[in-house]
Amino acid sequence: MPTILLLLTLLGVLYSHGHGMSREEKRKFRNQVVEMFDHAYQNYMDHAYPADELMPLTCRGRVRGLEPSRGDVDDALGKFSLTLIDTLDTLVLLNKTTEFEAAVRKVLSDVTLDNDIVVSVFETNIRVLGGLLGGHSMALMLKERGEHMQWYQDELLHMAKDLGLRLLPAFNTSSGLPYPRVNLKHGVWGPDSRTGTETDTCTACAGTIILEFAALSRYTGDPVFEAHARRAMDFLWEKRQRNSNLVGTTINIHSGEWVRRDSGVGAGIDSYYEYLLKAYILLGDDMFLQRFNIHYASIMKYISQPPLLLDVHIHKPLLPARTWMDSLLAFFPGLQVLKGDIRPAIETHEMLYQVTKKHNFLPEAFTTDFRVHWAQHPLRPEFAESTYFLYKATGDPYYLEAGRTILDNLNRFARVPCGFAAMKDVRTGSHEDRMDSFFLAEMFKYLFLLFAEDEELLFDVEDYVFTTEAHFLPLSLSTAPHSSSIPLNKTSNEELDDSNFDWTCPNTRLLFPDPAFPRNLREPIRSAVDRSCPRPAPYREPGMGRPPLRAQDFMANNPEHLELLRRMGVSLIHLKDGRVQLVQHPSQAVSTVAAEDGVRFMQEMMELSSQQQKEQLPPRAIQIVSHPFFGRVVLTAGPAQFGTDLSKSSTGVRGFVTIAEPYSGCSEITNAEYVQGHIALLQRGQCMFAEKARHIQKAGAIGGIVIDDNEGSSSDTAPLFQMAGDGRSTDDITLPLLFLFHKEGNILLEALKEYREVEVLLSDKARDRGVDVHEAEGDCTTEATTPTSFEPVGQSQTSTLELDESAHEEAAPSQEDVGPAAKDISATVDVGPQEETPCPADGGRSKTERDSEKGEESERDKHSGSRSVDQLLADWREDLEAFQQMERDEL
Repeated sequence: MPTILLLLTLLGVLYSHGHGMSREEKRKFRNQVVEMFDHAYQNYMDHAYPADELMPLTCRGRVRGLEPSRGDVDDALGKFSLTLIDTLDTLVLLNKTTEFEAAVRKVLSDVTLDNDIVVSVFETNIRVLGGLLGGHSMALMLKERGEHMQWYQDELLHMAKDLGLRLLPAFNTSSGLPYPRVNLKHGVWGPDSRTGTETDTCTACAGTIILEFAALSRYTGDPVFEAHARRAMDFLWEKRQRNSNLVGTTINIHSGEWVRRDSGVGAGIDSYYEYLLKAYILLGDDMFLQRFNIHYASIMKYISQPPLLLDVHIHKPLLPARTWMDSLLAFFPGLQVLKGDIRPAIETHEMLYQVTKKHNFLPEAFTTDFRVHWAQHPLRPEFAESTYFLYKATGDPYYLEAGRTILDNLNRFARVPCGFAAMKDVRTGSHEDRMDSFFLAEMFKYLFLLFAEDEELLFDVEDYVFTTEAHFLPLSLSTAPHSSSIPLNKTSNEELDDSNFDWTCPNTRLLFPDPAFPRNLREPIRSAVDRSCPRPAPYREPGMGRPPLRAQDFMANNPEHLELLRRMGVSLIHLKDGRVQLVQHPSQAVSTVAAEDGVRFMQEMMELSSQQQKEQLPPRAIQIVSHPFFGRVVLTAGPAQFGTDLSKSSTGVRGFVTIAEPYSGCSEITNAEYVQGHIALLQRGQCMFAEKARHIQKAGAIGGIVIDDNEGSSSDTAPLFQMAGDGRSTDDITLPLLFLFHKEGNILLEALKEYREVEVLLSDKARDRGVDVHEAEGDCTTEATTPTSFEPVGQSQTSTLELDESAHEEAAPSQEDVGPAAKDISATVDVGPQEETPCPADGGRSKTERDSEKGEESERDKHSGSRSVDQLLADWREDLEAFQQMERDEL
């Protein structure tokens, strides 16, 4: 039976009817993609090359060993000009053939692979080996056209084989699964290798090798690479859970035992499934398609809960393993398009699009009610990938608008003078000093293809398969010479079962005869997201059917809030211990509808109380808005537990910065004439934070920024913290005070040194480029963020809600218990001082590469109210281990 040409080309049955966007508009956005690529690529070449990656905030290259270690994520860096190699075939796709030829010459003359450095096998394979092979395929194409690369004699292929041989020692295991790391110079074993002691690897790390290694074998005629990759794939298949036909996330490379038995389609597993289907496409081996279809049936049976994709346990697939999703699963709708299963692809993509529109980017992880779980976003391309494939499959111009949203958000929130910076926190818009190579390798490919017309491309992309890093491998490799020692139709002792094959892809014209059908699929998804995480509504008077005051916005000293509460029948009592008690009497409301509003307000208080122990204040943002930054540099700052609450300010505090004298701020300010009307810069130490704030406030400052005196400290590697008061009342402090670690503070000081006049915006989140506009985000930025502390302690004749450290959390009353005519409701609010605590706004976690969290969070959450401090610390350490595991998995 025909193999490769039979399946795929799904793109051969696609159609286009993009009436929603004119060719001129598409050309405009295509040109915008090219301009954005030029901005990123040229800044890498100007400021970073030959380093592996660009650090766009400090405008320099990231060289491993010279910068503070980021842990396992640095294993992607091998001192081999990673970003340049990863970008080679992107240059050709964007019609930059002259730049491509120059880049190839640089790689050949400058890059060496014989480095005594330990690298990730997975990352080096998909980024460097894949980049060299993609560059080689483009060089052959251009040479055949006779316009460029006439001098080329397979030099990139020779370099790719050299790298492949350096990766092979990692496969020297009894199982055939590769070690997760290898030393490029010394291999795995030996006193100089500094690796080879690992026992675990992620499923995707071992199962995302076959495309690059098989292509290397087909190009060179050496079967050893494809044989090793097939052996690893065979072992993973043999170790699947036979009842559920699912695989776990982490496996022991020696015994084959599953170390982590949660299973999903995101971090830790994602590209294993992708490479099963694409191995069939590229190599024409029916067995890969059979295996994929068996896995896919189980995914749709157990993991898919449209539009959600939730991890389960492989031995108990009906039992959820977590209550959140990671952003890497955004690739899956694109894979479903290749499979030909369009409907669930539309549904999941729509869910992801709505989350993106609420948070500007996909958070690294988000909950089942679409709130932020992990706030980072390293400019991942998976959502753009699925957007492109769905547009190709449906021709629906809706996906062009989704691509436009991606472009706009990248330019508004991630663009900085020296490139594009990853988002440290999508809630605040703060940046991280990194621009990963995959941003150039993948993001601009998919966005360019989304807006480009076929006649604007140098080559037919349907003649190639995309690797997981979006490198181009030609389908013609399926007919390339290969060793007969590699079985093509039996990769293990299995018989083909035709019942497990979907031999053809559906014709989308027959699937969707009604052009409105995709829209009808999307609308319920959009409504579901809005119900779980509603968009902010305009102000409404009490009695109009919705609470005019949200519980998380309530401030006990705000006269307007007190009047709103009075109209809803809610009274406020100040207690002697500093707490405030809220009591609702429905009979005292101005109307029945207002009484219902009051009940809903009190219910929100109860919901917030159950979340109190999980949340601290989120981080704040310091945005440099003056020339030449214009708001493009955003620094993550720690909040203070006193002074102006920036989350309550629609505009933030904007002003020029000046260094206070004395720099410590611990005595009367001597340069008050310069500090007045400015934001004062202070150094940490020698006195309490509140004392510093009082001194600069007395000098007339409008705000303050405290810079850490611990050299080398960074929010990349340490959790932010909240600045506590001095043990007495801080009501006299009315200006905002924020904290910067040493690294972020140096960025601000260097800008002041070079430009003298530097204007910043202190706010709860970054604003638009140079525009001081408040963009309300509603209650969708975190899982639970509250300005004050609430904790329910019980119910009596009146349903009570109090904060008491000795109290135990009980269930909030049901809807039936709190009707307006049934009971009064009382709540006690603690507004007292707190100790300095880690700020979880960036989660206390700077390492969020790719994996899943250990344990069953839903079970932990159920008992969170009565846990001890030791238990909470243990959970925090478990979260930290999960992040470290994500980096080890290197997805």
